Amino acid sequence: MANKKLHLKKGDTVKVIAGNSKGKTGKVLEVITAKDRAIIEGVNVVTKHVKPSAEKPEGGIEKTEASVHISNLMVVDPSNGEATRIGRKLNDKNKLQRYSKKTGEFI
Repeated sequence: MANKKLHLKKGDTVKVIAGNSKGKTGKVLEVITAKDRAIIEGVNVVTKHVKPSAEKPEGGIEKTEASVHISNLMVVDPSNGEATRIGRKLNDKNKLQRYSKKTGEFI
């Protein structure tokens, strides 16, 4: 299967528009293209019980970020800091580049 073209990439700042973490913003740490999900820094934090092992002899409870479906995320426009929809158009070098549909500027 060919690589999917998603509206967000690793390193983007995104805003959550639906779900328990609605309204929060964070940086994309990882994009899981197979499941259409992304892991966002500080968003959808879950507690995970870790059994003691050789690497972690103390075990305990860890807080980690769980994935969020990409349909619940909007990219934040770096120029004005607002959430915006994303489109693709050719730049001066005839290469497809993402742009903000709100301001029309390339991202």
